[in-house]
Amino acid sequence: MTNTRTALLRDLHKPGDPLVLPNVWDVASATIVADAGNPALATASASISAMLGYDDHEGAPVDEMLDIAARIIRAVDVPVTVDAEAGYGLTPAELVERLTAMGAAGFNFEETDHRAGGLLDVDAQAARIAALRAASPDLVINARIDLFLTGSPSVEEVAERGRRYLEAGADCVFPILAPSEKVVAELVKAIPGPVNVTCLPGMDLGRLAALGVARISFGPMTYLTALEALKSMTSRIRSGQDPYAA
Repeated sequence: MTNTRTALLRDLHKPGDPLVLPNVWDVASATIVADAGNPALATASASISAMLGYDDHEGAPVDEMLDIAARIIRAVDVPVTVDAEAGYGLTPAELVERLTAMGAAGFNFEETDHRAGGLLDVDAQAARIAALRAASPDLVINARIDLFLTGSPSVEEVAERGRRYLEAGADCVFPILAPSEKVVAELVKAIPGPVNVTCLPGMDLGRLAALGVARISFGPMTYLTALEALKSMTSRIRSGQDPYAA
């Protein structure tokens, strides 16, 4: 079953007809998103760690993070790609073994070094991705590029990392928080493989598809939107208004 789901997840990465992933954080959210007809799901580490009461960026224990992911995978009948952050200090073989055992179809893998701080050297990160690919010929690897989190890099700097990670065995690259559709268009042209982008406020799903994006995700925005709905309802309750008013 896992091999079937990994193949399906990989096939869903179509430039121009992207896989759209409203990120999930627990069984309830996963069930809602799957029941809406989405063909695959993606977890968001920021949302899961916040739900568990920890800071993002590997602030939560790996066992707790992966337990939530495993519960999500068991609850739905579609492929699930797991936000594995930077690997939680596990060796590539250990990480792949745990993800495979839980039935994950793929995973995100980022280049930020949460223990030492900063970004890993591109050669070091490419070597880690190659080791992950060697450990698993099946799992879909989405290699996150974190340069936009650290400043305003050139498109070429980001694209070079993307090319290196694809060569190392990644299936898709994820320049997280690419700041505009113009930059997204330039990245898609410069990176010779599937590109995942974050749909930021002001971006349009149709336009992103037309630019050739292969995967679109929302990170913690789905979780934060759900919290805003609860916040609004709580405010109405406290003020004596109709709790169910739109």
